[in-house]
Amino acid sequence: MPILTAHLTSGHSPAQKTALLEQATQAVVQSINAPLSSIRMVLQEYEPDSTIVAGKVGAPQLLFVVYLIEGRTPELKAALIAALNQAATASIGISSDDVRVVVRDVAKTDMGMAGGISALAAGR
Repeated sequence: MPILTAHLTSGHSPAQKTALLEQATQAVVQSINAPLSSIRMVLQEYEPDSTIVAGKVGAPQLLFVVYLIEGRTPELKAALIAALNQAATASIGISSDDVRVVVRDVAKTDMGMAGGISALAAGR
């Protein structure tokens, strides 16, 4: 049940943001074989005066924070990081140097699933 938050400097068109959401979702499906129905993602935008990159206020940036149920291999996580970077560059035209991905493993007891049960109780 991958859950993603994309933190993005504002200034992108609605079409670009939609493309980012769709392409990032497909990146998750293709890189770690997650079922589409299990993926959740939100986009959080920040005004340029609220961000800083390498000492430059308002510089373009995109940070994905990805929560995964524990157990995926380092190779799958690396594939996910690469796929999300590619989705970002293709959808919003951001440089791959300005994209970061943080992957957080969540214990099966600490991830809630549909029906209000833990991933452990759901047999994940």
